[in-house]
Amino acid sequence: MLNACSHGGLAELGFEIFHSMAKDYGIEPQIEHYGCMVDLLGRLGRLEEAYGFIRMMKVAPDHVMLGALLSACKIHGNLELAEQVAKSLVACKNADSGTYILLSNAYSSSGKWKEAAEVRTNMREEGIEKEPGCSSIEVNNEIHEFLLGDLRHPQKEKIYKKLEELNQIKSEKEWALAIHSERLAICYGLISTKPLTTIRVVKNLRVCNDCHLTIKLISNITRRKIVVRDRNRFHHFENGVCSCGDYW
Repeated sequence: MLNACSHGGLAELGFEIFHSMAKDYGIEPQIEHYGCMVDLLGRLGRLEEAYGFIRMMKVAPDHVMLGALLSACKIHGNLELAEQVAKSLVACKNADSGTYILLSNAYSSSGKWKEAAEVRTNMREEGIEKEPGCSSIEVNNEIHEFLLGDLRHPQKEKIYKKLEELNQIKSEKEWALAIHSERLAICYGLISTKPLTTIRVVKNLRVCNDCHLTIKLISNITRRKIVVRDRNRFHHFENGVCSCGDYW
């Protein structure tokens, strides 16, 4: 129920249910329940309130909760709080490559390229390596895996032709983003299945903002339903809209 309140933006009802757990039912909230409340506040942009909620909890926050708040800070453009949350993740030894990348992307989204580069440098100096992105798609009962800029597939020429056709790539930066593994998997699905067939892709990492926008456009152009399961959630793309509401 708390998760439903979070996704529905029902803050008042969410807090009512949360407080009633111990008060009315004798159920002590666990870390998962606190996490739902932090996610709820984060989705609504009430970031300082979410951070204050974490600091007042009876249990120590885990990396999932702090990561959710860090993601919310990026989405809502609160760099100051993003830095604090990232430091908390590092302090509790729960910072992984995703922490650094989220913070770096938050800086990039605000045009602070120098700070973004510094975060990437710190990441390398700490010896933290970014896990390679890998996306897979099943076609005719066979799993096809793609990495960033993958050239191993026997139909690579057709895949990249479809990629250029859909993305209308004009610059090196756009090309670097275009060869993300999920786009390659989707393009393979487009050339290998019948029109209107739903395309389903699984990725081991979080879908980046640019790919998310592009997949929405692809779903609208091709009139295909596209389902992408990334590290955070399922994304159901249809007619240019994603089920996550652009919050993930």
